[in-house]
Amino acid sequence: MRKRIVGQHHAQQAGQPDKGWLDLEQIATVEVTSEDPGFPIEDAFGSGDRPGWRASQGGEQEIRIIFDKPVSVHRIELRFHEADCERTQEFILRWSSESGGSATEIVRQQWNFNPTGSTTEIEHYVVDLHAVSVLELAIRPDLRRAEAVASLASWRLG
Repeated sequence: MRKRIVGQHHAQQAGQPDKGWLDLEQIATVEVTSEDPGFPIEDAFGSGDRPGWRASQGGEQEIRIIFDKPVSVHRIELRFHEADCERTQEFILRWSSESGGSATEIVRQQWNFNPTGSTTEIEHYVVDLHAVSVLELAIRPDLRRAEAVASLASWRLG
């Protein structure tokens, strides 16, 4: 998988794809608005034995998957994990058939994390998207606190 830290530096990393899911390291570039060096974006697309991605700064973050060639996407799985603090997160998932074109919203979802109960959000979406050039995930980590840091445990596409 190729990735870009938008506004900072560029890097390339590879991970192991899971069976039955798209091998993003071979077919796409990933852009992120920020990245904690200890939690790189490729960890969110790995085999699940890694801690996932975390932003290096607070506030809304965006992750974009830019495909080398348009693909069909039939299922999307997102997993978020927060065991340390209570917060209400919102994410928006969008797609576009053109790299610079306008994006169509797939889903907008809010989730309340609570360390004494609800620590993991797993979302499975069955979709019928053809000629996908870009998938975008915008994360507002906390609707009440602007300094909250976004994270993503995993993101898989099939």
